[in-house]
This record gives sequence, C-alpha cells and structure tokens, in this order.
Amino acid sequence: MRPKYPIQPPELLSSPPASAQPDLRGPFRADQIRPGDPYELSQGHPIFCLPSSGRCSGPTLLGGAVVAWDPAVSEAGVHAGYSPAPELLRAPDVAVGNVPDSLGWAPGAPALAIEYADLGRDEARLARKIADLLGAGARWIWVVRLEPPRHVEVHAPGEPPRRLLPGELLRAPGVLLNPVQVEALYDRTAAQRALLANVLQREGHASLESLRNEGLRAGRSEGLRRAVRDVCEVLGIAVPPEDDAALDELDEPELAALLGRLKRERRWTLL
Repeated sequence: MRPKYPIQPPELLSSPPASAQPDLRGPFRADQIRPGDPYELSQGHPIFCLPSSGRCSGPTLLGGAVVAWDPAVSEAGVHAGYSPAPELLRAPDVAVGNVPDSLGWAPGAPALAIEYADLGRDEARLARKIADLLGAGARWIWVVRLEPPRHVEVHAPGEPPRRLLPGELLRAPGVLLNPVQVEALYDRTAAQRALLANVLQREGHASLESLRNEGLRAGRSEGLRRAVRDVCEVLGIAVPPEDDAALDELDEPELAALLGRLKRERRWTLL
C-alpha cells in the first residue's frame, strides 16, 4: 500500500540532520512512489520537489537538447527517476546514459547528471543529492548556477568540485564526444550552435562550414556535368551509354579536365 504523503512545507519533509541522527533511515521506499509524485527519497526520507521557475525550466530544455544530441549519446532524459537502493530515489534535471526505455525507476545512476540551481536553491539538499548520485555511480554532475555570475560546478567521485566560467569547456570523456561550452547549457544562441554541430556530426558532416563546402562542390560538379553533355550535344559527339553513366562518378577536377579536352579535340575521350 502506498503511504499517504503529508502536504507540508518542504523543510518538514527533508531528512534529519546527519549530525543529529546519523544512522536513522526513513520508512519510505522507492516502490511506494509513482511517476508524477512530487517526491524524491534520500535514506528513506521523502524530499518534496517544487516546480521550476521559468529561469530554470528554459535552460533545462536547452541543456538537455545539447547533450542529448551529442554523437556519442544514445540515451538521455529529463527528470528520470533513479533508484539504486530501495530507500533512494533521485531524479536529476537532465540525465545522460542509463536512461532505459522502460517503465519504472532506472537502476543505478546516469553517467552524467545536470542540475540547474537558481537563487533560493536549498544548498544542503543539493549537496545531499550530489552525494547520492555520485555514490550510486554517476561519473559527473554538472551544477549550472543561474544566479549571476553564471557558471557551472563540476563534481566527480574522489575529486574536489571545479568551477568553470562562460567561454570554458565542459568535458565528459566516454559519455560525450564533444566538449560543451558552459553557456550552451543556458544561453539559447550558444545552445543552438552546439545542437546544430551535434546534429550535423550525427549525419556525417564535420561542421556547418564543411556541409556548405560540400554543397558548393556538388553544385560545381553538377554544373560541369551538364556542360559536358551540352557540349557533346552541340558538337554532335556521340557518348557511349556506359560512359555517360560514368560521368556521375567523376569529381570536379576530372569533369573540368574532360570538358577542356572536348573543347580542344572535339571528340569523345573519357580517359
């Protein structure tokens, strides 16, 4: 049977201070909480989760999209629930890796978790959440601080937290292929650039510039191909069907050389 959760101010639902009751575990378990319930669990104690402000919700969407479309990522989600132990349930704002397409809570932890923190965030709760996720196996936790001056805190097991500022790059080797600019996790313009680069790489293009250059090369090649066929038609040069089909395989320099020979020699010669 599911417990009846009390509707109380969030501070009344937090875990007891560790210094006061270090070994006391609460009575609640992850299987008693349903998707959509406004609670997480830490050591069996429910933590009431309030809705995000607009200043948090927008960046969460942007940052989630940036990391989700990284070429190395196959699983990502927002507010996915993780329960590595019966008394623990955590839902990071953004999760990368270990986001199974299945009902129920995911076991373990995501490889990368991203949390957004704005003015008024309960720092003790945030520290507890970071510890819970790292203890469950998360490799990195990025805390995006939205209160100016904006920055990102990087937490990793056994390492002191690091602070990265706008213009610096966040890296998660083995999880993300590309580094992420700090501002791409909250700024729309920076997120758009990063997202576009990721999508292009997924489609086999190194960058937007390389895609443009590829399009220009393809356009020039097609123009030369048409010129070759037009010159042959005007000069009455018969082109063997197999050679005409082979024109589609020639690149720009080869087509330019063929067109030059046609103009000089006025006869067909593919080689």
